[in-house]
This record gives sequence, C-alpha cells and structure tokens, in this order.
Amino acid sequence: MRAFVMTGYGGPEKTELRDMVRPLAGPGDVLVRVHAAGLNPVDYKTRDGKLKMILDYPLPAIMGNELAGVVEAVGDGVTQFSPGDRVFARVPKDRMGALAQFAALPADCCATIPDGWGFQQAAAVPLAGLTALQALRDELALKPGDRVFISGGAGGVGTFAIQIAKWLGAHVTTTASPRGRALVERMGADRVIDYTAENFEDVLADEVDGAFDLIGGDTLMRTFAVVRKGGKVVSIGGVPEPVTAERDLNGDWKLKALFWAASLKQRAAARRHGVTYRYLFMHPSGAELAELGALMATGKLDPQIDRTFLFAETKDAFAYLEQGHAKGKVIVTVAG
Repeated sequence: MRAFVMTGYGGPEKTELRDMVRPLAGPGDVLVRVHAAGLNPVDYKTRDGKLKMILDYPLPAIMGNELAGVVEAVGDGVTQFSPGDRVFARVPKDRMGALAQFAALPADCCATIPDGWGFQQAAAVPLAGLTALQALRDELALKPGDRVFISGGAGGVGTFAIQIAKWLGAHVTTTASPRGRALVERMGADRVIDYTAENFEDVLADEVDGAFDLIGGDTLMRTFAVVRKGGKVVSIGGVPEPVTAERDLNGDWKLKALFWAASLKQRAAARRHGVTYRYLFMHPSGAELAELGALMATGKLDPQIDRTFLFAETKDAFAYLEQGHAKGKVIVTVAG
C-alpha cells in the first residue's frame, strides 16, 4: 500500500510517499480503507521532533492522526463494527498511521459516520473535535451562562470550540482577523475581537469565567489576565505542566519533572492572577466521537474545511498548514 512516511526527524525533506506493508487487524482492531485524513499542527510538530521526548516513533513511521474510511476487516473480539461500515477515528498517539491507504487501529477509537456526511467532512472532526470537547466540557466544565474566551477561533480547533461552547450554553468571545470574522460569527461567536487592531486583554479585563488558549506564547500569558479569580485556563498551544504528565501521559515521573520546570513561568503567571493553568493532551475516544457525530447529525456541529489536497499532494498540504493561515481544517483525500 502507499503511505506518507516520516523517515527521520526534521523538515519536509524527511517525509515521502512510499510503499509500505499493509497492516493487519489484530485483536480488538479494525482495518480501515482510508478515504480521507485530516492534518493538524501536531503532525508537523511530530516530524520536526518537537514531541520526541513524549512520543519517539520507530522509523520509518506512517504519519497522520485522524481518518475517515470504510472498515475492511475486523480483528478478534470486535463486535461493534463490520466490514463495509463507514467510520471516522482519532488514531492512538503511539501508532499514527492515518496517512495511508489502509490503517489498523483499536475499534474503540472509532465511531460511525453520520448518514449524509462525506468522508472529507468526517475526517475533519476527530482530533480537533475531541480536543475542543474535552477542553470545554471536561476541563473547563462549561455550563449554561458561563463566559468563555477562545483565542484563535477561526482555526481547525477553534471552529469546533466555538460550536461546542455554544452547545454547552456558554457566551463565547473569540479573536479573529478581519478575514476570519465572518467564519467565527457563523460558528456562533457572540463577540469577536479583531486581534490586528486591539489587544483582547484591554477589551475583556478580568471578564470571563474560563479560557481555551489555542495559540500559546505571549497570547497565553496575556490570557491569564482576562479570567476571573478562581477561573481556569486550558491550553493546547502553551507549555505542558505536571498535571499533563499525570492525567494525559500515564503519570510518567520524568515527564512530570520536566514539565514542572518547563512551565514555571506560566504557572507563576496563573497564580498571580488567581487562576488555574492546565495543558491538555487530548485522548482518543470512540464514545465521545459518537457524541460529536450525533451533534453533526442534528445540525449542531458543522465541520469547517479550508482546503483539500490529493494524496500525491500531501507535502503541499503540510506546507499549506504550516503557513498558519488555514480557516478550518486541511484535508488529504486518500481514496477516490
């Protein structure tokens, strides 16, 4: 089978399309004929080696973390899916493998694609949708009437986060450029701050109950000032902290110590403002993905696709994503 492979850690020159052995469905697994795969910043960060301390893959490694396709075969013990079922999934972090003609993954990472939704739309959902759901519902515990700030609302995770926050009943403030304003308003944002013209902390000033940071860096540091005392900031763009290792990475004590040192600045800033800081590594979940599928089926969740690429253009898709200007998701069509 053809697959998009990382041959080493580094830049785009460390990736290529090549022939690889077709995987088999082991016990508890499904083998999926991949029709479409979504791209995410974690993909090029993995290639660059920025996550090597956490996830060091045997090379060559097939890339890609989310997919949509058709079940080709099932392994022993799998009863919830059958060959021919249309499924979408966030593959396990220690496997990757979505950017290939076939992928084997645990059945409990998969969910059925809702009727009426295509493979490209479904492939846009798993990683970004689960990230937003786990950050907003599980970590921030948003409830009706809560005020939440989401930085960078026009991106892949941001478009899901706005819709999920509105589904949870929250009042949503987000940042966007003039080019992204119409998109975030269509997603349901109640208030949009043009980050090219004003600083969000000057506008909000200790006004929201919680924040979901998608950008990190200086944006994260400024976010602590807009959350009320006792509130919480959850980030996927900042620096991991000790709780990340404890809850998301199997309690690895070495990572816990590393993250404690790496996040000193961020945790100190959070304490000064009387808020809690949490960095989130989302986890695959077929059950939660089925919840997102139900929201899609009822029209409460609309995946936003910025651009699609053919499988032979995967390097171009990575280059486009790395520019950082995508409004919505970048999708690679593998089959069809």
